[in-house]
Amino acid sequence: MKRFHIGFPQLLSGVVAITVLQGAIASQPAQAQAAYGSYVGVGPTFGLTNDNTGEGRQIGAVIAFRYKFLEFPVSLRTQALIGDSVAVVPTVSYDIPLNWQTDAYVGAGVSFAGTDGTTPSPIGDKTSFAIQPGIDYVIPNSNTVVFGNAIIAFDAFRNGGGPAFSLQGGVGLKF
Repeated sequence: MKRFHIGFPQLLSGVVAITVLQGAIASQPAQAQAAYGSYVGVGPTFGLTNDNTGEGRQIGAVIAFRYKFLEFPVSLRTQALIGDSVAVVPTVSYDIPLNWQTDAYVGAGVSFAGTDGTTPSPIGDKTSFAIQPGIDYVIPNSNTVVFGNAIIAFDAFRNGGGPAFSLQGGVGLKF
């Protein structure tokens, strides 16, 4: 009868092979995860102030975009306010998490308000400094975000009238 002899190197190789095989069988496939809180959304906008000629107060639509950085409480946001004319308001915001689903924030940026020559956008008709406080809520177990914010644009009207205020709200889809 022939004796079966296994040396230490062969035994170690076998144990390593079994361990690797067991890990490969038991592991789950890796999945890429989207940045928590980044979204694009739509909703209504309400221009709340008028210039000196009585123009500016209006109801329109907003297209909102947010990119949330994973490692820092900072987001890049842009909102397009579409009313009698269009304004684009890019901001950088500081995000304050209130719970796992909710962030409050305050942002600063510029309101690039276009005009058709006769009527201002919901946030004025002049390029101006803007601040944007708001809140984002992610509906649990979904990709849906509910958002709301205000934009305050300083010296926002060509025909006087001071600052412009608008309120936005809507629903977004996380990506």
